[in-house]
Amino acid sequence: MGVEEGGVGKKGVCIWRWKITMMVLRVLALFATATATVVMALNKETNTFAVATIGNTPIKITLTAKFQDTPANVMFVIANGVATLHSLLMLALSFVNHKHDLKGLRFLIVTMLDMVTIAVVSGAATAIAFMGELARNGNSHARWNKICDNFERYCDQGSGAMLASYIGILFLMLVNMVNIYELKRLNNFKNVITA
Repeated sequence: MGVEEGGVGKKGVCIWRWKITMMVLRVLALFATATATVVMALNKETNTFAVATIGNTPIKITLTAKFQDTPANVMFVIANGVATLHSLLMLALSFVNHKHDLKGLRFLIVTMLDMVTIAVVSGAATAIAFMGELARNGNSHARWNKICDNFERYCDQGSGAMLASYIGILFLMLVNMVNIYELKRLNNFKNVITA
């Protein structure tokens, strides 16, 4: 009853399809957040500028822009690093035997942890977007000068990290939607059994 030709029931096929979907989405989220972390953590550019000229001799200054200069960048690296670790741990958890599942509580806990991860990474990516806007255009009212005209590679690398982070958020949201769908399906299945 309910066993197909391959010896696997319809429920078994759905479970394997769900597991493979979750693994693929988590691996994609892991790669995106890891890329964002590494790209931003290695973001550094040094330039030399002539600030004055005395006679025929220019006076030069060397400035370095690095991600540690802005707390939002540091938070971004930490948040994406935590999201990478979270995805890695959830992938490892998917290979563990679920015999002691605490009656479906694991799905609820994983879904809540996914939501927290999305919120933290989203907040960090939004802070980076704000800082990127400030770096590209400055703020004439506060008399903050733009820096991207002097540190173009630094700004481009930061933009790439931000893009990778938003892609990671998208995959984490897809993971969360699939988890919520699975929770709903399990809840409906348990309601049918108890009725």
